[in-house]
Amino acid sequence: MVAIIDYDAGNLKSVEKALHYLGEEAAITRDFHTILHADKVILPGVGSFGAAMEQLKKYELDKVVHEVAGCGTPLLGICLGLQLLFDGSEESQGTQGLGILRGQIVKIPETPGLKIPHIGWNSLKLVNNGQLFEGVAGEPYVYFVHSYYLKADDSQIVKAVTEYGALIHASVEQGNIFACQFHPEKSSAAGLRILENFRKVQKA
Repeated sequence: MVAIIDYDAGNLKSVEKALHYLGEEAAITRDFHTILHADKVILPGVGSFGAAMEQLKKYELDKVVHEVAGCGTPLLGICLGLQLLFDGSEESQGTQGLGILRGQIVKIPETPGLKIPHIGWNSLKLVNNGQLFEGVAGEPYVYFVHSYYLKADDSQIVKAVTEYGALIHASVEQGNIFACQFHPEKSSAAGLRILENFRKVQKA
């Protein structure tokens, strides 16, 4: 069973629907026991970094995410969920992220001809043999909605990049922690394959 963490940050039903399509049992929940005993955990999210961290702390779900990360359960951050796993964001100066992974979230630079927020399909360049991309061919197109992007401290954890005014670290993996800036649940066949690969990850 996959626990989808509910902290009032949206983007829950589409993730649940995609997992059900793959034949996976999924529960949208903020119940500590359910999350800690799930086979896999997903931290989704849309919205602002600071408000999301406030909501996680309000429900004390920041502690649960740290427990999940520490006990080896596969954890997948999606969109804002990826950003929250890192140290902090230019969007919310002074707000500390979960700090499970090292890096900063920075604003996409103003670039002639490119709209911010970045909404739409971009191709990925796959690097460093990510587990999530096993069997994903070529340079898959995936769906993004964001104004800020990840600059990871360690390039070796980066498994996919894309270009949109800057080199964007679009997916990372470190141990039992996985994260995508894009929305696999909205990324057609390639996205479903990514979620299917996450389903197959074994507990560390």
